[in-house]
Amino acid sequence: MRKLIFVLVVILYPFFANAASGDTTWVQTFSDIQLNHYGNFDTLVQFPDGSKSYRKVLMTVTLGKYQCPGSPQYCGDWDYTFDTYLMTKAGDSVELGRLITPYANVSYARFPWTWKERYEFDVTDYYPLLKDTGTIRIGYSGYSWGFTADIKFAFIEGTPTRNVVGVNRLWHGYFGFGGTTPIDNSIVQLTKTPPTGTQAAEMKFIVSGHGSDGSGCSEFCKKYYQVKLNGTQIDQQDIWRDNCGANHLYPQSGTWIYDRGNWCPGDKVYTRNHKLNGVTAGTNYDIDVDFETYSGSGGAGYGIDASVVYYGAMNHALDASLEDIISPNIHEMYYRQNSISDRPRVVIRNTGSTTVSSVKFEYGVTGANTYSYTWNGSLAPLDTTTVSLAELFDLRTVKDTNTFFVKIVQVNGNTDEDASNNSLQSRFVAAPAWSRQILITFKTNNIPNETNWKIYDALGNQVAHRDGALANKVYQDTVSFGPGAYRLVVTDDGCDGLSFWNNSAAGSGTMSIRILGTATALPMKGYFSGDFGCGFTQWFSYSWPTSIPQQPVTKQLALYPNPAGNTARLVVESPDVIGKVIITDMLGKTVSIISTNVSEIDLNTENLVNGVYTVSYISDNAKTKLQTKLVITK
Repeated sequence: MRKLIFVLVVILYPFFANAASGDTTWVQTFSDIQLNHYGNFDTLVQFPDGSKSYRKVLMTVTLGKYQCPGSPQYCGDWDYTFDTYLMTKAGDSVELGRLITPYANVSYARFPWTWKERYEFDVTDYYPLLKDTGTIRIGYSGYSWGFTADIKFAFIEGTPTRNVVGVNRLWHGYFGFGGTTPIDNSIVQLTKTPPTGTQAAEMKFIVSGHGSDGSGCSEFCKKYYQVKLNGTQIDQQDIWRDNCGANHLYPQSGTWIYDRGNWCPGDKVYTRNHKLNGVTAGTNYDIDVDFETYSGSGGAGYGIDASVVYYGAMNHALDASLEDIISPNIHEMYYRQNSISDRPRVVIRNTGSTTVSSVKFEYGVTGANTYSYTWNGSLAPLDTTTVSLAELFDLRTVKDTNTFFVKIVQVNGNTDEDASNNSLQSRFVAAPAWSRQILITFKTNNIPNETNWKIYDALGNQVAHRDGALANKVYQDTVSFGPGAYRLVVTDDGCDGLSFWNNSAAGSGTMSIRILGTATALPMKGYFSGDFGCGFTQWFSYSWPTSIPQQPVTKQLALYPNPAGNTARLVVESPDVIGKVIITDMLGKTVSIISTNVSEIDLNTENLVNGVYTVSYISDNAKTKLQTKLVITK
C-alpha cells in the first residue's frame, strides 16, 4: 500500500542526542512492515521541501521479527540481503544502505520474538535527492519470512561540512563473476561531467559477493577490484570482511563466524568511499572499476551500486565534530564494547579545512562530576579517529541505567567554529562490581594454544593471564584486585569460540568465574556458553567495602593452578583451618602430609610424577573433612 507520512518530532530519539530539542525533523517511512515475500516493498514519502539547511541526515533501519503463520521450516532465520533505495520523481535512484539479516532462530537467547536491531546510515550526501516526494524501496532477497522492517530519517538542522552540488549514479545491479561473460563487460568505463561549483568528488561504492561455485565464490572467496580515473588506477580494495567472528550480533543460529565477500550476517555492508582527486567543475572525466581476473563455473556474482557525489568548498576552517559514542552506550551496535567501567570511547571527525592537532573534551555521568581531557594528534580534514578519554571514575559507583554526556570545548586551543556538532549523550548500563578475589575456571576444547584470557586495569596494565593452554585441560586461577576498574579479555585465534555447532571436531570448552569462597558463578555478559566467535570483553570494578558483609560459611577446597607443575596453592575454604593436608596417589599411597594453621597453603609438587592425586584436608578437631583432585603435568 502506498502511504504518505511526514512527522516533526521534538522529543529526540536517544541515538541522535547531538541535536538540540526542536531542530530535528523526523520522517517515518515503513513502520514495522512484515517482509512476507521476495522482492520489492515501496512506499511514497514526503520529505522536507529543501528550504532549510541540514548539517546531517541520518537513516535508521530497524529489523524485528514476527511469527510466521503455520509452521514453516525457517522463520526469521536466514542471512538475506536487505537493500534500501531512494527513487525520486525526477527519475534519480540511489542505494542508501545495505545490510544482511541475521540467522535469528528464536531458539537462541539473542533472538526472542520481541528482538529489535537498529542499523544507522549517514545519508547526508544524498540530501539534494531527499527533498519533496520520493519513493523508498526495500529490496528483500529472502525466500523465507519472519522479519519486520522500520525505516525513519532524521534531518538535523545546521550547516553541513560541505555542500553537495550534485549526484551521478554509475552502475547498479547484480553481475555474474567468473562465468562466460566477464563482469568487466558490464561495469564499463563511463564519462561524466561535474556540475557547476564542484571542488571535490568521491565515488561511493557498495559491493557484496553472493552465490557459490566450486571455489566458494563470490560469498566465500576473497577477490579485489581496482578504481581507475582517466585510465589510471587510483585505488585497489579487497571485497572481503575478515572480522565476522567479531560480529556485534552473536551468537547466531547459523554460520555467522565465517568471513565473507564484504558482508557478515546481521551487519551492515560497508560502503567504500574513493576520492576522485582533480575532478572539478567544467572538465569531463572517465571513471571505471575493474575486477580481479577469475574463471569459475558461473555461480558467483556481485551486487553493486555506485554513485559519484560532487562537493563544494568546506564550510568551516576550524571545526571538529563528535560523531558517535562507542562506550558507554546501550546501543546494540556496540554490544561488544559495553558495559565499561574505565575509559569512555568516542569518535570525532575533522569537519573543517584545517588539520586538527588537539581537542579538549568535557564529559561525565549526568548528575555526577564533570571531567576534562585533551587529545593530541594529527587529524586531517574529513578524517575520523576514535579517542579514549581519561578514566571516568564515576563509572565504578553508578548502578542500573544512566546517561553519559560529552562535549568538545576547544579545538587547537581555540573556540570551535560550529558548536552544533559538539555535544552527544548516550544511555548506558553500569558494569558489575566484583569481589577482591575471584576464581576463574577455564576448560579448553580440543585445540591447544587457541583460546586465552587476560585481565587489564584501567591504564592497560596486564594484571593476570592464562595463555598457552593445552587441549582438554581444566585450569583454575585465583586473581586478587585492589580498588579499580578492570576488563577481562577473552580471545580465540580461530574465531570459533570455545564451542561452535558447525565445528564439532574442536570439541567444547567452558569458562566460569565465581567469587572465591562461594559456589555462585558470576554472569559474563558476552560469554553465551562458549559461542562467542573471536572473543569477548567483560568490564568490572572493585571498591573497598564500606562494611564487612556476612558471608555464608562454606567448606570446600580450591586448588590452582590445576593442572599444576612444580607448585600449587591450596585454599581451605572453611573456618576450621588447623589441621593436616594429605596427598595420595592413584593407588591410595600417601605421598605427603602437611600440617597447617592457615587457609592458603603452597604445595611443593616438584617430586610428584605426572598423574592424578587426591588432596584431603582433615581439621584437628575432626569436624571438617574435605577432598579434591590434583592433576600434575610437567
